[in-house]
Amino acid sequence: MDTPLRTVKSNIVQSIRAFTVNDLQLAAQELSHHFLYANLAQALSKQDVLDTIVQQFTFPAQTSKSFDALYDSMTDPLHKSGPQPGFVVVLEHIPSHAKFDKEAREQLLDIFRETSDYWSDRKVPFRCFYSFSVARVPSVLDFERPPITTTDVSGIDIIEEVEKMPTDKLVDISPLALRMSSPFNAGYWLTAA
Repeated sequence: MDTPLRTVKSNIVQSIRAFTVNDLQLAAQELSHHFLYANLAQALSKQDVLDTIVQQFTFPAQTSKSFDALYDSMTDPLHKSGPQPGFVVVLEHIPSHAKFDKEAREQLLDIFRETSDYWSDRKVPFRCFYSFSVARVPSVLDFERPPITTTDVSGIDIIEEVEKMPTDKLVDISPLALRMSSPFNAGYWLTAA
């Protein structure tokens, strides 16, 4: 079996790291596992996160009432519905801001850790992969910066507007992205040459 999951424990919750969503989806298909995906990029609050997960996992609406209800829907009803082949779950762009703070993120991930433990006790693989995202915050200079004026070879002034840093775009802060973006990671720069 040449799947990206061959080196990943069968019951784990971990950062998506070097995996892509497509790779994980293909691996789930190869293993005949359920693939559950939620893109949380638009979620702002705990309730938004729950609503998005419930909608994208196609769970019953009452599941979005609390994290406990989410846990319940991923465990007993599925177990009682018959043998399960396994699960590959992706939570992409978990919000990382004041309305969904570190404590809320940990509570969410704890629900998936507990779910992984539940399925581990029943010898059913449950792998959950996640990534965090944050809005980029513009600096004061981005708003005060005047247009850049340059002169081309014929002596004509060219005015270039400086793009303001968008706050509605998300930045991937996965460990791999951080390693690759670091100017101090000599190994990355030496192998890239």
